[in-house]
Amino acid sequence: MQGNTPTPHNSALAGEFAKTVLMPGDPLRAKFLADTYLENAKLVNNVRGIQGYTGTYRGKPVSVMASGMGCPSIGIYSYELFNFYDVDNIIRIGSAGALSPKLKLRDVVMGISAYTDSGYVKAFNFNGNVAACCSYELLHKAMVAAKELGVTAYAGPVFSSDVFYSPVNVGEQLRKMGVLAVEMEAAALYINAAMAGKNALAICTISDIPGTTEETDPQERQEGFTKMMEIALSLI
Repeated sequence: MQGNTPTPHNSALAGEFAKTVLMPGDPLRAKFLADTYLENAKLVNNVRGIQGYTGTYRGKPVSVMASGMGCPSIGIYSYELFNFYDVDNIIRIGSAGALSPKLKLRDVVMGISAYTDSGYVKAFNFNGNVAACCSYELLHKAMVAAKELGVTAYAGPVFSSDVFYSPVNVGEQLRKMGVLAVEMEAAALYINAAMAGKNALAICTISDIPGTTEETDPQERQEGFTKMMEIALSLI
């Protein structure tokens, strides 16, 4: 492991990441979480501004590091954490757009599986369709934690899209198939976890309702989605 660290994308030394890493897309959300919840948080990576911190939460070691946006970005960082830094669990804490009509702004969604249009999965040279799924162990613990925190969480498939400004509206088709929400990272995270024999879960907060004017502002997305943060922290 030590021979692979630091990496081109991560300046942390071997052993500077905890076994569990919480991974928001936004580096400023990573900083907010570290400043708000972690004790003795230390900045262990800031290559390309992708901030990574390690500290403790209620006496237990935990790290938080940004992933950036999209499957290629989280693909790099999660691969290195799983394979070079010996991380066992990565929990994505991100934002998503609602597809299911039962979802409202600020609802919490757990991605059981991740449908995707991403080219990332083609790199694995699998002659078929890849079914990217979360860790059941983490999902079960997260659902129990949400209930204990008084949070109604919805578990189901999400859609990891490569395109934010898509000229094609696939929302209605996905909605009919029971897909809860659209985001951009879960599929790559789940595939990397499967290949490494590790655990992953995407916990997302609904930040907007596509096709409407309902959306949260950047400040709230950075600092206001605390329910999913507290659910994730309870899994350490």
